[in-house]
Amino acid sequence: MSIDKHQVLKDRTKAFALRIIKMSDALPRSRAANVIANQVLRSATSLAANYRAAGRGRSKAEFLAKLGIVIEEADETVFWLELLADSGIIPPARLRELTNEANQLLFIFSASRRTAKS
Repeated sequence: MSIDKHQVLKDRTKAFALRIIKMSDALPRSRAANVIANQVLRSATSLAANYRAAGRGRSKAEFLAKLGIVIEEADETVFWLELLADSGIIPPARLRELTNEANQLLFIFSASRRTAKS
């Protein structure tokens, strides 16, 4: 992956994590919302941090391992966003953009890993 593409994705994952932080701060205060907020915060911020770390990988194997973590965290983030919508904690329409971005990132990183493996 070129340096420019890597920087764009670093910026994009960081911006996504910041949007998740703001969303979680706006959640209603309930036991379920608090639990899900903690989970989605962990997965989205981990996605961004691990993608950043992947760019510093010392080998192809290390890069692929970190990218695998990024994919897992992106998929987990999609799950928590779906749970927020399906549980009625947040109306699905309000989560559409975040869920779309999480799915796009999942697709991008999955494709990147397939390309890097070949």
